[in-house]
Amino acid sequence: MKIDLFIVYLLLSIFVAYFFPGLATFQDGAFLDTVTSIGVSLIFFFYGLKLSFEQIKSGLKNWKLHVVVQLATFLIFPLIVLLFRPFIGEYIAENTWIGFFFLAALPSTVSSSVVMVSLAKGNIPAAIFNASISGLIGVAITPLWMSLFLDFTTQNVLSDVYSGLILEIIVPVVAGLLLQKFLGNWALRYSKILANFDKSVILLIVYSSFAHSFTSGVFEALTNQYLVELFVGVIALFVLIYSALYILCRYVLKFSEEDQITALFCGSKKSLTHGSVFGKFIFLNNPFAGLYFLPLMIYHAIQIFIITFIAQKYHNRSQD
Repeated sequence: MKIDLFIVYLLLSIFVAYFFPGLATFQDGAFLDTVTSIGVSLIFFFYGLKLSFEQIKSGLKNWKLHVVVQLATFLIFPLIVLLFRPFIGEYIAENTWIGFFFLAALPSTVSSSVVMVSLAKGNIPAAIFNASISGLIGVAITPLWMSLFLDFTTQNVLSDVYSGLILEIIVPVVAGLLLQKFLGNWALRYSKILANFDKSVILLIVYSSFAHSFTSGVFEALTNQYLVELFVGVIALFVLIYSALYILCRYVLKFSEEDQITALFCGSKKSLTHGSVFGKFIFLNNPFAGLYFLPLMIYHAIQIFIITFIAQKYHNRSQD
């Protein structure tokens, strides 16, 4: 297994934010906000260009699998984290719990889910459908979940969040779909370059969030013990959702192995891309934004490591 360089770059962006937070505060943050907004719109415009209608149509048939994946992503995941809300104050800090809940309320990943399902010989059309639709559902569902525990009551914050997400995600995706006939092949040809562009924008958003948190002193009280506990909590969350999906798909619904793989991989993963973009609006001017992103970034690294290992196991078994 190779080291994912993107995870290394994420860590570097945090170090840069710590030592050089000035870019995030340049012109009161307006410059970097503009750059990231344009970058986010381009990410989802290119995403629209690359969407395959034929593969999505092919994946539509297996409705039970789709229901399981989307319920796992937007209901079971958040409910698992909600079970721990009574322990806030006694065992869990509120800001830490909100970071975990934000992670739980996010959509599934797109490209990595499809790649892992393909490696494990799962149901690829269904994976493409679920990964594609998950991000669009998340635009509506994720802010609703977060509005239950963040103060969205002043100055119509929730409507501002939705308008921002629609302008920077839905509109560019629709524009990409409309232009797919003319630019779709170009987007597929340069998909690796576009993927690197996506990651660059995510790094800018992560840098901005952590720079604001560092300058506000949010991380000053964090200890090594806290970080260890955070890692343990993230791993435990992954194990809980993966185990619940495994039992449901194998023993209750009795899915085929191909559908089990798709449900497990798509239903247990969370999108750092969507998380970075959603957080940009949901945590606007929130000094704890960097702290809220920590569980998501750790989960991103852990899900890649564990799912790659499991996918390779399925692949080797299919070769026997």
